[in-house]
Amino acid sequence: MAEVIKMPKMSDTMEEGVIASWLKKVGDEVKSGDILAEVETDKATMELESYDDGVLLHIGVEEKSAVPVDGVIAIIGEKGEKIDDLLASLSSGAPAPAAKEEAPAAAPAPAPASAEKIDTSGINAQVIKMPKMSDTMEEGVIAAWIKNVGDDVKSGDILAEVETDKATMELESYDDGVLLYKAVEAGNGVPVDGVIAIIGEKGADFETLLKAEAANAAAPVAEEKQEAAPAPAAAAPVAQSAPATNSNGRVIASPLAKSLAKEKGYDIAQIPGSGDGGRIIKRDVEAFVPAATPVAGGVVASGPVGVESYEDVPASQMRKAITKGLTNSQFGAPHFYLTMEIDMDKTIEARASINELAPVKISFNDIVIKAVAAALRKHPDVNTYWMSDTNSIRKNHHISVGVAMAIEDGLVVPVVKFADNKSLAQISAEVKEFGVKAKSKKLGLDEMQGNTFTVSNLGMFGIEQFTSIINAPESCILAVGAIKQVPVVKNGEIVPGNVMKVTLTCDHRTVDGAAGSAFLQTLKGFIEDPVRILI
Repeated sequence: MAEVIKMPKMSDTMEEGVIASWLKKVGDEVKSGDILAEVETDKATMELESYDDGVLLHIGVEEKSAVPVDGVIAIIGEKGEKIDDLLASLSSGAPAPAAKEEAPAAAPAPAPASAEKIDTSGINAQVIKMPKMSDTMEEGVIAAWIKNVGDDVKSGDILAEVETDKATMELESYDDGVLLYKAVEAGNGVPVDGVIAIIGEKGADFETLLKAEAANAAAPVAEEKQEAAPAPAAAAPVAQSAPATNSNGRVIASPLAKSLAKEKGYDIAQIPGSGDGGRIIKRDVEAFVPAATPVAGGVVASGPVGVESYEDVPASQMRKAITKGLTNSQFGAPHFYLTMEIDMDKTIEARASINELAPVKISFNDIVIKAVAAALRKHPDVNTYWMSDTNSIRKNHHISVGVAMAIEDGLVVPVVKFADNKSLAQISAEVKEFGVKAKSKKLGLDEMQGNTFTVSNLGMFGIEQFTSIINAPESCILAVGAIKQVPVVKNGEIVPGNVMKVTLTCDHRTVDGAAGSAFLQTLKGFIEDPVRILI
């Protein structure tokens, strides 16, 4: 009997999916496990897998079109099967026969009572769930599996690489045993606390564990009297982990690799893959060198004159997180800005002198970070948070300075913790290490937490002056511009001088203009005479 394929809820925030491309067409034979289409969700591009055998009888939506969750995508059935009545019932909004047939499959949803009776105490295995790897993370995408089903796993082994909204991180095992089950293929997303895998002793009854997890997930839904639609999501682990090989001429690549290739203008089909089964992953795109295309007569080819074109590029998970966080901060906190010029003549001389003895090269940004930490110690009212949930001000007794760093996909803020107690050399070494990790997306979550103040420096890009948005819940952020040689008045004479402009963005709920100005005056004194911060 024909089965109606509906748009699944592929993430906890998903409301609709866009059919990026159909991999099957009407009339094609379909087997359970075949990929029907690629679906763009609010989190990632995922593969829509068939759970039925048959023939694709109907496609309900064209490529690049959006379908709401539970909207009809396609119909699969027997060859030559008549589906006119089924289509008519779907168009009229009446319950479809296929939906009635599916009702028994959804029956486990109202089974919270029986779920309590599932005994898993004798099963020597552990369910591995998606951890919350950042404060804003809602789901993670399995970039690549490092372990395969049947592999021995020890505590500390890396199971998989996970793409979050901030970085690509390693998923570590905390148990010894055998990898018995993988619930999701590489390239697909898993919501926080969603099942990823099961590890245990060889031959352990992991299927019973899955049933218990499905029942536990269904119980709250039944209590809230919601529809049984989420039940299939709990049963999603039925999907088998297929080898990442090309099928039907389709190139297998991670969503991150596809996005990066599109951004760089590469043909993804030309890039050799080094992942499992030839899957193309991020490092393959980064290492790819496209062959030069010869142009006749040595003339550079160009597009038609006067033709307008554009491309809408979906935002990455990191970009979405940045947008959400900074939008909330910009419109939630009353910002005001204070700008001051700093004489850098002595600073330039001092830095040259320090670098003659320092074990690592000290940058001007390192001096700014150290000076900020010293100034915060003298102005504790600036080293504060606004706590929106309690409408209170939190006075931080420790000083940890976040350092904004631009990376290819967005922005990260690693933290120099207890910066006021560290030397310039220690700060410099730490910031350099952060820079290397940031570029390779290897920053740990603990390295991006705990900041009480943030420094954003665009001076190396030649930007003379700018303003920054507060990194909530902090009270202030410092925007640092370039050092510029300009005419200055000294001792009544106009002479060349080196000036750097800094702008302090303040949250008026916690820091008033006088407090912000006093902080800047102290900071100016420390930067103009760096010897004072070395004492």
